[in-house]
Amino acid sequence: MTSTVVYEGNLRTVCTHEKSLSTFETDAPPDNQGLGERFSPTDIVATALGSCMLTIMGIKAREMNVDIKGIKIDVEKIMKAEPRRIGGINLTFHFPNTLQVDEKQKTIFERAANTCPVMYSIHPDIEVKVTFNWKPEMILG
Repeated sequence: MTSTVVYEGNLRTVCTHEKSLSTFETDAPPDNQGLGERFSPTDIVATALGSCMLTIMGIKAREMNVDIKGIKIDVEKIMKAEPRRIGGINLTFHFPNTLQVDEKQKTIFERAANTCPVMYSIHPDIEVKVTFNWKPEMILG
């Protein structure tokens, strides 16, 4: 078993990771009768994509002995109606000024991000846009 999810009432759940016992709560968003005081389930899906991308990039960085600490992704989830669902996810990568990579490493990182397990799990009807904001001074060679 991976986790448990318990309904607490008032459109809130508590999610517990089975192995670590770490928890987080979810709320329905205000546009769907909720309080919006926590991540919504659809927020978690979009955010999981960004987290997965960085995790796989981190594995590649470890293999190449490159420190990618400080990379930030802005995640935007776009909802659609009829039926209510995630229609799009926009991810914008921001790299720390200290990061220096060559063209080959840049390509490896982008490929790693775009082939993470969550990306492969996103339904093809969801439009995913990924923007990598590499600054020219970060690219060696």
